[in-house]
Amino acid sequence: MILDRQLPQDSECPSYWYEGICPYSGALLRLPRTQQAEAIAQELMRELMQELEHDVYGFSTNSEGKMYGILLAKSITGEILILKAFSGLLNGKSEIAGWVPLIAGREKVAIAESITLNKLAVIKQQLIALSELPERREYALRSQVYELELQALRDRHQVSKQQRQIQRSQLMTTLTGADLAKSLQELDRESQLEKMQRRNLKRDRDQALQPLQQAIALADQQMQLLKQERRHLSQTLQTQMHQSYVITNFAGETRSLRELITTGAMPTGMGDCCAPKLLHYAATHNLEPLAMAEFWWGNPSPDGYKIQGQFYGACAERCQPLMGFLLSSRKSPPNDTKYYQTKQNQELSIKLDDTSHHQTQQNQKLSIIYEDEVLIAIAKPAGLLSVPGRYLDTQDSVCSRLKMASDRPFYPVHRLDRQTSGILLLTRDLDTLRHLQRQFHQREVNKIYEAMLSQRLNGDRGLIELPLWGNPENRPYQQVDAERGKPSATQFQVLCHEQNYTRVEFKPLTGRTHQIRVHAADARGLGIPILGDRLYGCHAVTDRLHLHARELSFTHPRSLVAIHLHCPTPY
Repeated sequence: MILDRQLPQDSECPSYWYEGICPYSGALLRLPRTQQAEAIAQELMRELMQELEHDVYGFSTNSEGKMYGILLAKSITGEILILKAFSGLLNGKSEIAGWVPLIAGREKVAIAESITLNKLAVIKQQLIALSELPERREYALRSQVYELELQALRDRHQVSKQQRQIQRSQLMTTLTGADLAKSLQELDRESQLEKMQRRNLKRDRDQALQPLQQAIALADQQMQLLKQERRHLSQTLQTQMHQSYVITNFAGETRSLRELITTGAMPTGMGDCCAPKLLHYAATHNLEPLAMAEFWWGNPSPDGYKIQGQFYGACAERCQPLMGFLLSSRKSPPNDTKYYQTKQNQELSIKLDDTSHHQTQQNQKLSIIYEDEVLIAIAKPAGLLSVPGRYLDTQDSVCSRLKMASDRPFYPVHRLDRQTSGILLLTRDLDTLRHLQRQFHQREVNKIYEAMLSQRLNGDRGLIELPLWGNPENRPYQQVDAERGKPSATQFQVLCHEQNYTRVEFKPLTGRTHQIRVHAADARGLGIPILGDRLYGCHAVTDRLHLHARELSFTHPRSLVAIHLHCPTPY
């Protein structure tokens, strides 16, 4: 758990500060992430790689991504110590020798947690079974068969109808009186019989599908109830944990999460992150924190933002609200049990928020490529989300910035990956949105991307066609899969070679997730990842993903005039 090591003094400028407001003094408390701490963390990365090869922690059956961290600390005797921790559970285990244990309190709800987790596992299997109900597949197949039969019957009857119309015209010129009336009556009878045939087929279809529909409806109802039960179980367990989890600061003061976070709902997993674990352990063992570093290891995070081997700061939703208390070495004033609520803290928070808000306002200036009464096209910079994410640290986006600048709503017609720059088209009303999305769906929109490949490419132009599939266990990573993948096609043309790189123009004919990135990186495509695309195998040191949405052409929904937008490539 703790490794002894004599380390030199770290005098370089920190690359990041873990910080928070002391709930008692109002002072800004800070802990650095230094090059020394990053170097120690990189050693831990190498250990994790070796442990993966030897299956030390059961990585072979669980390659989930998570945050890991190290804390450089000093003991009361002056020894330099290294602590290491992981967020949540590691392959289902909460405590592993050599790692900082869970924050005290979880053991109080261990039995309830085990029971709840078992119930949740059963619910998960029940949901899977209900979603894969045989009646669903049978209903889809039989519905398709009936639809084909009905369509074939309609086609035959349409031909018969046309023939009867010809016969009526001929009869009108060759017969009169009773003979004409009788012949026309026979043709009408044929028409009625055909209508009856169609009604009978629809009746047979409805009778055959009704039991299946009832079974599916019942399954859907059961799934809804199970999801409600799952939500209730999870919320109850989280409430129990938050009331039981207690953390200690460097003044030796202990508080539960519920005492520290008095307003609003706490997110799942609060108290299980690396930073609180490390700081709590150091505080309870009389260690002085010197520097800390956290990194992501394993599969990318669900939003694709966290990549293996990259360093990240304290998450805004789970860690940041605790940081001020954890870093504090002062005790609360007598009879003061309301944390983060003092007037002094509120005033200081306002000052800090004003500074942050001013910096954010400076960064909120988005370059507008095109704008009219219903459309706006933005030059999205690399690193900015198209739409807000689920968590507090992923709220900054093109849409949220536009919303702050205007009272009018904005609806994104399409999206660009966070790391991709270029043209992002938005509308101001839903009718325009539907019109443009229909153009995208019917492939009436022309998109041109420009990318820099991380190596030289042999060849000038071509078409890449690969079936892409997103593994739900490894999101957002996309892979080529002949059985489960959806068709995707991209035209490419080499623009030039620059040193050891290749500048390429891509024209996606379909709009699959990460399509261009996979088509470039996969050996069945170009076999060369885009420069800066760590998710798909580029290890070159660069400040961004070199993929840019350069041009966009479409028909204006109102004027029906052809619109061509261009955004210069920034690299």
